Amino acid sequence: MAAGEPGPGSRTERAQPSWPCLSAVSDVRPRDAETLSVALQQVTTCLGGLGAAVHRLDPGAHRLILVAADGPASADVQAWAELGEGEGEAPVVALRRGAYTWVSGDSLGVGAAGTVAIPLVGIDGPIGVLSGLVAGPGEPDEVRRSFLRTVAQWVGTGLIGPPGTPPGPSSVSAAARSVRMSELTVALAEAISTQDVARAVADYIQAPFGADGLVLEVLEAGRLHVVGSAGYPPEFLRVVEGIPLEANETVRDVVSTRTPRFIESRAEIYRRYPALRAVNELSPKEAWAFLPLIASGRVIGLCVVSFSRPRSFSEGARVWLMALSGMVGQALERARLYDMEHARAQELQRGLLPKTLPCLPAACAVARYLPAGRGEEVGGDWYDVIPLPADRVALVIGDVMGHGITEAATMGRLRTAVRTLADLDIPPDELFSRLNDLVSEVSEDTYATCLYAVFDPVAATFSYSLAGHPPPIVVRPDGTVHTADVAPDPPLGAAKPPFGLHRLHLSDGSMLVLCTDGLVESASRDVDQGMAQLRQILTEAATPAPHSTAGGERDDIRHLENLCDKVVSALLPDRGQMKDDAGLLIVRVRCTAPHDVISWNLPVDPRAAGQARDHIRTQLRDWDLDDLVLTTELLVSELVGNVVRHATGPVHLRLLRSRALTCEVYDGSLTTPRIRHPTHTDEGGRGLQLVAALSRRWGARYLQDGKCIWTEQDLPDRAGVA
Repeated sequence: MAAGEPGPGSRTERAQPSWPCLSAVSDVRPRDAETLSVALQQVTTCLGGLGAAVHRLDPGAHRLILVAADGPASADVQAWAELGEGEGEAPVVALRRGAYTWVSGDSLGVGAAGTVAIPLVGIDGPIGVLSGLVAGPGEPDEVRRSFLRTVAQWVGTGLIGPPGTPPGPSSVSAAARSVRMSELTVALAEAISTQDVARAVADYIQAPFGADGLVLEVLEAGRLHVVGSAGYPPEFLRVVEGIPLEANETVRDVVSTRTPRFIESRAEIYRRYPALRAVNELSPKEAWAFLPLIASGRVIGLCVVSFSRPRSFSEGARVWLMALSGMVGQALERARLYDMEHARAQELQRGLLPKTLPCLPAACAVARYLPAGRGEEVGGDWYDVIPLPADRVALVIGDVMGHGITEAATMGRLRTAVRTLADLDIPPDELFSRLNDLVSEVSEDTYATCLYAVFDPVAATFSYSLAGHPPPIVVRPDGTVHTADVAPDPPLGAAKPPFGLHRLHLSDGSMLVLCTDGLVESASRDVDQGMAQLRQILTEAATPAPHSTAGGERDDIRHLENLCDKVVSALLPDRGQMKDDAGLLIVRVRCTAPHDVISWNLPVDPRAAGQARDHIRTQLRDWDLDDLVLTTELLVSELVGNVVRHATGPVHLRLLRSRALTCEVYDGSLTTPRIRHPTHTDEGGRGLQLVAALSRRWGARYLQDGKCIWTEQDLPDRAGVA
């Protein structure tokens, strides 16, 4: 054997002994043996398997006497056979503080990261200390600490009086339960939601005790609400759901005393709680353990473990079930907080995203938002469809990098800013320049990818800008799939204007597919692979575009919904494993029919208004819109007259018939039209007031070489579009 290697019998060599084993170094009463045996095994299992110990307080000698030890380090714990009140070991410190204590370090030399110790309290005060050696790194988490406090409470209640005889070896069933409890501890630590806690309790508790029923209830506003169950018919659960606490003697008894109730037969429950006989007759069970769930010093609910046959509950089984309730209570409290935060986050997310997407003359759209399966419950993905004048449509999809409430709030600010800027009718590249400033002002570490586009159904053009975002995919009416080969600008917040402006020509009935990277990127594929897979899915699923009738719109929506489902199912088959939120927006576009739009060039002189009225009168009669002739003539006269008096040429007039009648007057000036407030003696200044009064809405948008002033009027009910 080389120098420095551990010899036989050293602590390093015996790190993997056969255990549990219980070594008693001081006698206890026979009725306490099972309590100690089970409790010490539980503590040892909970803390990683090194060992646990119980000390009894000898008040006359002011010292702690070791009663029993469990686990591989039970022999080493004999170094703590007697501990004086002035020593610094964990059991002494805990007794001195009168509270749970954590002392880091390997004081016994057994490879422990530290020691936890909890005072045992009897009827008249402290009677001893329960200690455990921690194998894992660092202090135990709150779930394990709550479990240890519950075990200490039970042991303190049981170990009252002088010591008797040592407990015997643990039974096979107790060892099996120990393994199950260890598994339950891990499952509860990993549980996130209330349903996760309920599943963990059902999976790891029923079998070790031979139980076949479980009800997990939370106490809210004086009523009990079922949050998880197993082994009960829905009819019974409906009866007990929402029962007031005052009307349920059994639960009121458990909650008021904060101690469990063990009912071994139906006859016993009828005898003890006769007022509940009608409810208990509906239960398919014959024996019950009613366990209070305590967290943060209060009862938050109840766990009922039940059996289809009468049975007795041994002292060991009662200890185990009481220990279970402490763990479940803490885990359930944490899960309820998660559920509330998750619900708030989802409500926030729904509030920030559009509740419905409009079906417009030029575009029908459907979307999917898929939050990540685990981790942060709210993200920064968003999408929107914004109607613009002259049947144009703005499409936007974006992703604020990161997850959490802050990112969701930033997403809400960006969506609001996009809508505001879209109303100004500025092109995508200029909109991104302003949006980039907003993101930079939020934080130096805030970034967002985005795609913003404007579809013009008259020109059949799709103009868009990209900021670190996946490019749009176009599915043509014949089913072919095309992705523009353009280089996106950096994400908003990291880019420097100007941004690139890209254009595509779209055929009537084309589809646009926009997504965030969470849809196409995962641990098993990069963005390029995901985009290629998305194109393949679209190629296989593409069908010819339906006609643009009323029935065609419904067919459009149905087809787009089905396509969305196919894309999501293929790219995200396991929603629970998603690491990032995913957004998908699919839009079917419709180009304006040539016979629904007409335009004229007008001279820049006083004759322009008269010519405009003639054009309007003739065209509206051709469209069978005679009811709108007078109003439209007044609008056009005012707009054209303003151009002649205050702006520069060339002057251009355009009419667009759709769900509304749009009248547009173009000129070569960038001056902004403003509604004035003329006095009674002013001869002018009322023109735009007249425009506002006669039209449903009106506005102006600015072009590279001038501006356009537009108005919209509702069509008569009898009017139809050819």
